[in-house]
Amino acid sequence: MLTERLEEAVEQAILGGVTVVQLREKKANSKTFLEQALRVKKVTGHYQTPLIINDRVDIALAIDADGVHVGQDDLPVATVRRFIGTDKLIGVSVSNLKETQKALKDGADYLGVGAMYATDTKTDAAQVSFSELSKIRKATDLPIVVIGGD
Repeated sequence: MLTERLEEAVEQAILGGVTVVQLREKKANSKTFLEQALRVKKVTGHYQTPLIINDRVDIALAIDADGVHVGQDDLPVATVRRFIGTDKLIGVSVSNLKETQKALKDGADYLGVGAMYATDTKTDAAQVSFSELSKIRKATDLPIVVIGGD
């Protein structure tokens, strides 16, 4: 069943087996993103599914999200941790072993590796080889999600 409303799509995803939702919004202004995040949080809260906010610590704090995901050019993990505390998750985007080692040292709770496949939503992301993913996997026991693909 296709839907045009994000919160309906999130609900369908959860009912289909999704165990964590990450909300990523690069184009909306802060008010619009906050309103969207509140609607999604209502759905994820109903199903007790963790909600991670991409990049925006302020939005994550405003809606009491379960965590924040940051990229290499976003706020440092230590700064994010000071804002959100120790009971929230921090994910870090990595694309190589060096970035992985830094994320581990900085206290990441999980890693987003990619882009593994080309994607229109992350046109600036370099593609990560399966060989590099294997090196990253061997370097940590943290959960890993791969980024990219249509």
